[in-house]
Amino acid sequence: MTAELVRGQNHPLPQVRLEVRVSAGTPIVAGAALSDEQGRVPGTEWVAHPGKPILPGLEVSRQAAADHRLAFDLDALPERVHRVTVLLALPTGIGGPVRFGTVAAPSVAVTGLDGSQVATYSITGLDSESAVIALELYRRQGGWKVRAVGQGYAGGLAALFTDQGLPEARQLADGINEAVVQGLARSVAPPPPRPPKGDRTRQATAPAPPQGPAGTVAPAQHQGPPRVPQQGSPYDATDAPLPVAQPALGGPVDYHHPGRQATPPPPPSAPAGQVAQPVAGDATGWSLEERLYNQVWGMFEDLARTVAAYRSAVDFADSRLEHELDKALADPRARLGGQGDAARDAAEAKHAHLVNQARAALDRDLTQLIAEADVVEPALPEAFARWDSPVWQGYRVPRELPMAVRLGDLQLPESESLRIPMLVRLPLQRGLWIDSGRSGSPDPLVDPDELRRLAMDVAVTHASRLLAVYPPGAFAVHVIDPAGSGASALAPLVNSGVLATAPAVGASGVADVLTRLTRRVDLVQMAARGGASDSLPPGLDTAQQLLVVNDFPHGFDDRAVNQLRYLADEGPEVGVHLMMVADREDAAAYGPLLDPLWRSLLRLTAVPDDHLADPWVGHAWTYEPPRLPKGSQVLDRVLTEVAEARRSWNR
Repeated sequence: MTAELVRGQNHPLPQVRLEVRVSAGTPIVAGAALSDEQGRVPGTEWVAHPGKPILPGLEVSRQAAADHRLAFDLDALPERVHRVTVLLALPTGIGGPVRFGTVAAPSVAVTGLDGSQVATYSITGLDSESAVIALELYRRQGGWKVRAVGQGYAGGLAALFTDQGLPEARQLADGINEAVVQGLARSVAPPPPRPPKGDRTRQATAPAPPQGPAGTVAPAQHQGPPRVPQQGSPYDATDAPLPVAQPALGGPVDYHHPGRQATPPPPPSAPAGQVAQPVAGDATGWSLEERLYNQVWGMFEDLARTVAAYRSAVDFADSRLEHELDKALADPRARLGGQGDAARDAAEAKHAHLVNQARAALDRDLTQLIAEADVVEPALPEAFARWDSPVWQGYRVPRELPMAVRLGDLQLPESESLRIPMLVRLPLQRGLWIDSGRSGSPDPLVDPDELRRLAMDVAVTHASRLLAVYPPGAFAVHVIDPAGSGASALAPLVNSGVLATAPAVGASGVADVLTRLTRRVDLVQMAARGGASDSLPPGLDTAQQLLVVNDFPHGFDDRAVNQLRYLADEGPEVGVHLMMVADREDAAAYGPLLDPLWRSLLRLTAVPDDHLADPWVGHAWTYEPPRLPKGSQVLDRVLTEVAEARRSWNR
């Protein structure tokens, strides 16, 4: 039977391997602190947090999210540990809510590994607090118990850790917040602010935002997670339409959808119960490209939230079924007669009814979204389109940079037939890491050599698309292939002549390319900071640069590793981008030296993998890399056009 705890109440734990599941109405940070018999935390190394998610006997989430699962093996904790404190906090520095009083009360549940609940606790009564001790797991008479605490701290994590006796409380709190920001590399970049919830249709007649300066575009990569104060918050969902924000002169354009209603009636032409006919490009925006971009993000958010509602409803039905069965069978006399069977049948019928209701609502929303995807996908321009789209057959090198580029597709288990394009704003604001390891592969039979080959193919596909969407002379690609193992995959780039230089091989080739690119970053940074951008050396290529690094870390010395870290950190700001093709396990020998490098890159995989999170509810989305149609010559044709445009531009 599940114990519903109130503040201060405790409950015995029947097992030592368990989970603490956290549910909140906004992304929060979850962590855990280990303390000794006196209740003191001896040092920062006794705290598990997004920057250090694993300690002996426990593991916490690696980023801020609305739902968390913290894993515990209490028998594996050090003997000195007498108490484990579960901590929750609102992340700072990313534009989110600053106190728990403005969001839904978070709840925590202690469960077995099979999901069976042991105890639950809703943390109510919070107001100005931004950090809270949710639970304590503590030793008592040879066993373990859980206590509901609910102690909040208006001073945030720093005040909480100070109360735990940590002298480095401020430094640790700052480090956790920094790790959360860096953890955005593992999530899909946030879209423009979302409109009111509930509408799956988009109206073409929505009022347009006020006129801004020509060419003004709000770069999504700079917005941080949703809830940017100056542009509205996707978490402030109400049933009333959001007002159109009036940007200040010279400010960013407001991209929210003022025409999306909470519960729109079907149009007159569509009978009740039927799907409203969607239209491609009926989101707000100054151009069709911008409207399609915003529409794709709206579909992405709609799917995230409708699946979250479905999962929440099913969880509620499961919890209610368990509660009613426990209540019905609490009387031993009811277990022996027909009364118990009748109660069980009634509870299961209610459970089935609730689940069916939730599934019907999900199916209704999925039907609308699938219909919308069917009209949006064929209308997407080259930068947003799949490789099998007919638009590539008439491809010509663009004269202007598009808003974004497609790097694959995203889907959820409940919607296997619906794939949302993964669009990333241009120019790139962080590099890419194409994972060639087995960690993301659902198929244990995939050969490691095959994974490395697939990863390099995906890298070439991404590099080719970036070349294809940039105007002539505005983008250059360099390749480092120390051992020459990627020659086969690189053949389309090499044979078409689109590479800035031949792929660098050997130690000298690696050193030469890295030295030239780090020098370029230094020169552009110095010129920009000194206000002398027109005094750059005449031979310096000011185009955006992409460095593709294959088979890292093989063939890289310490100097080369430091140069790569420098390019990953400083390069995007001045137009130098990094694309690593590597298996992180191969770099384990470097220890924590490379952790900042991995955190600064957006991880993509060569095979479908559920590692990306959305910025609203934190679902684990399955990422599918782009695939060329079998037997298609589209890539060769596109690269030939790019090479010819570059030659014409250089004449």
